[in-house]
Amino acid sequence: MQILKNLFQVGGDLNGITYDQPGALWNDANSYVLKTEQGLILFDCGCGNTMEQIFANMRYWDLSPDDIRYCLLTHAHFDHAGGGHLLKKRGVHFIALGETADAVASGDERCCGYLYHKTFQPFAVDRRVADGQKLPLLGVEIDVMHLPGHSRGCTAYLFNWEQKRVVISGDVIGTLLSGDFGWSGSIDFDKKSYTESLRRFAKVDTDLMLPGHGMIYFHKPRRRVEEALNSALMQWR
Repeated sequence: MQILKNLFQVGGDLNGITYDQPGALWNDANSYVLKTEQGLILFDCGCGNTMEQIFANMRYWDLSPDDIRYCLLTHAHFDHAGGGHLLKKRGVHFIALGETADAVASGDERCCGYLYHKTFQPFAVDRRVADGQKLPLLGVEIDVMHLPGHSRGCTAYLFNWEQKRVVISGDVIGTLLSGDFGWSGSIDFDKKSYTESLRRFAKVDTDLMLPGHGMIYFHKPRRRVEEALNSALMQWR
């Protein structure tokens, strides 16, 4: 699905772009591709079982999987990073915050394989980034924003594209289909950190918010973040 010119959603089972098991939802998070003149940047890579579906969706838009240069992870959960070991074999370079890099390298409970009754296949992140870092990749400057709470390593990535400010938000914000927050069962879920992350995120203006599951926010995403912050302040204090 093309979102903007040369920006695509190529995975995600909640809205039927991919599927892991018949009737299953939430098993495969949203994956996005940014096409540049120098190659492709992938944001999250799904659970692994859907990789061929992701590749097929890419090929429909004349995007070659061989052109993926980087994959940026929003966090370590199985539905977002489970396919990482497959892309590593193809030479894709992974970028993530330190907390996420540590989790996927160990493949332990922080990756939440227990939720899906699967075993996470560990892999190494090639480059670690930090909160506030400006990351130049293939001619695009990407801002890194650490927003822990849903998991310790939750990260949003912000960049300008087609005269719009875009944020890849992972599971920091719940979808309009299911609540205000990301899943709360992660072993490193933390309400206090989550509330502080929402407070910071609610100060950021964007034009499009591309979430970890479900529907994209095309109209004033900041309002949605403010709603989630309001819910956290009411429920968690």
